[in-house]
Amino acid sequence: MNAAAAVTNAITRLPFPPPIGYPFAQNENPRRVIESLRFPSTSSSAVVKTVSLSLEQEFRPNALRKKQDSSSRCGFSLGVDLGLSRTGLAISKGFVIRPLTVLELRGQKLELRLLDIAQNQEVDEFIIGLPISIDGRETPQSNKVRSVAGRLAVRAAERGLRVYLQDEYGTSTEALDRMIDMGLSKSGRRGRIDAYAAAMVLEKYFSESGGGVELVLPKQLDLQNKLRDRGRFLLRKPLYF
Repeated sequence: MNAAAAVTNAITRLPFPPPIGYPFAQNENPRRVIESLRFPSTSSSAVVKTVSLSLEQEFRPNALRKKQDSSSRCGFSLGVDLGLSRTGLAISKGFVIRPLTVLELRGQKLELRLLDIAQNQEVDEFIIGLPISIDGRETPQSNKVRSVAGRLAVRAAERGLRVYLQDEYGTSTEALDRMIDMGLSKSGRRGRIDAYAAAMVLEKYFSESGGGVELVLPKQLDLQNKLRDRGRFLLRKPLYF
């Protein structure tokens, strides 16, 4: 079994947005059910936070939580642009997005460093850019990104952190255009474009209110329960003014 197949066996991936409170039949295919339904309009009455919470509510990305309830207390979001040799990072605190850093790490060292940064920056979700071609298909690099995302999702769930994949088509070009518009010289752009690309991934994520992400969910029930506990905490956390 190759690495990509092993990761596929280790995790379950769910596209967003799924329905709120939909009771899956015991033997029903959740992917088919989720793809056929949508969240109700956010203009409807507020979601009750103290009664039984659906799996979908607990696993919703922060952008969608904020759209459906502006008072929702969420952690911050870490945008990740995975490259062959460098990984760009960007941080979103509230709706303020900024490039963070570029890492030249791979494998386990990269995954552990991402978790350390998430802890230091009070992040509770990773938004990882997924390469998509101009015709909407995944690329060979997409498989590599999925493998990294799968391994990271298992480690992240142990800390109650969620991992999502976001279509990153066009973000590298947008990052370059943004840096040129800012007046950065060619030398000034060198070594920083990966972090700006990660920022573009976050911008796309928030512009779609999290509706275009794909959840990377570990299959281990104990890890899923840790994510559920974190989701319940966020939904029930009191507000302080």
